[in-house]
Amino acid sequence: MHARKLKFYAKNVIFDLFPSLIFEKRYDRMFRNLDEQQWTYIRSRANYYNKLEQQFVLNETASRSSALPLRGNPSAYYYDFKEISRYFARSVKFNYVFKDIKEAVDEPTLLKTRPLTEANENSVLLKLDKMRHFNFIEDTRSFESKLNMAVFRGACYQEHRKAFVAKYHSSLIADIGDTDDRQKGQQGHRPYMSIADQLKYKFVISLEGNDVATNLKWIMLSNSVCFMRKPRVESWFMEGSLIPDHHYVLLDDDFSDLEDKINYYVKHTDKAMAIIKNANQYAMQFLDTRREKLISLLVLRKYFDLSGQ
Repeated sequence: MHARKLKFYAKNVIFDLFPSLIFEKRYDRMFRNLDEQQWTYIRSRANYYNKLEQQFVLNETASRSSALPLRGNPSAYYYDFKEISRYFARSVKFNYVFKDIKEAVDEPTLLKTRPLTEANENSVLLKLDKMRHFNFIEDTRSFESKLNMAVFRGACYQEHRKAFVAKYHSSLIADIGDTDDRQKGQQGHRPYMSIADQLKYKFVISLEGNDVATNLKWIMLSNSVCFMRKPRVESWFMEGSLIPDHHYVLLDDDFSDLEDKINYYVKHTDKAMAIIKNANQYAMQFLDTRREKLISLLVLRKYFDLSGQ
C-alpha cells in the first residue's frame, strides 16, 4: 500500500508540472477504437454517476480548475480530481466538496459520495480518495477452508456502529470489535486486525461509517461473504445498484438477524458461494483502469457541457 501511494503521488506531482494543453490534445485520442458495446457500457456508467439532464448555470462561488488549491483540500482528493480535470481547459469552473458527505446538495456539485435518495441528481460522483476506497487484495483461501464465523473490525464513532458492537462483542460465532484506541479497556474494544486476517473468516461484516463502508470493495472481491444492511450512501462503487442476497447478505436495520444469517450460510455453502461469485463479478468491473478513466472523463465532460462550458 505504501509503494502504491508513493507511485501515485510522485506521478501526479510530475504531471502537475506539464502544460495542460498536452493532456487536452490527448482527450479525443483516448476514446478511439472503442466498439459499440464498450461505448454503451461507458456511457451507462457515466450517466449513473452524473444524472444531470438539464442545462444549468454555475453560481459565483464556483471554483476554477486553474485556481483549485492543494492546500485546504485532502491531497488524495486533489490529485484524484486533477488526474481527470487536466484533460480539460484550466478555465472550466465547477462546484465541489472534497470530504465525507451523505447529504443531498442544492447545486450541481462534484463529490465522492451521495445519499441514496430520489432527489440526489445534483450530486455528481467522481472516483475520489481511490487509494483508500479501492484497495483490492488477492484472497488465496477457499471459502470452505475459512472459519465458520463472521468478523468486524473498525473504529466506531457513529451510533449504529456502537450499537452493533454493544450487541455482538461477546458473540460466540462473530468476532466483533471496536478498534478506536480511546475505547481501550472497555467492553467491545479489540485490537486492529489486518485484511489478511479478516479474510480467514467466511463472513465479513461491512458497516457504513461517515459515508460509505471502506471495506466493502475488498470484501466483494474476496472468497468471503459480505454481510451488511441496505446501504444509505453510495460512491463510485455504485452501492445503490447492489442486489441484496445476490451480491451480499442483507442484514436487518437493527442487525438482530446476524447470528441467524451466519448459521444459515454455514449450512448452505452452495448459496454462500453463489453470492461470492456474483460479488466477485460485480467488483471486477472496477479493475480496468483505462476504462475507469474514460468513464471519469465522460462524467466531467457532461458536467461541463450542461453548464455551458
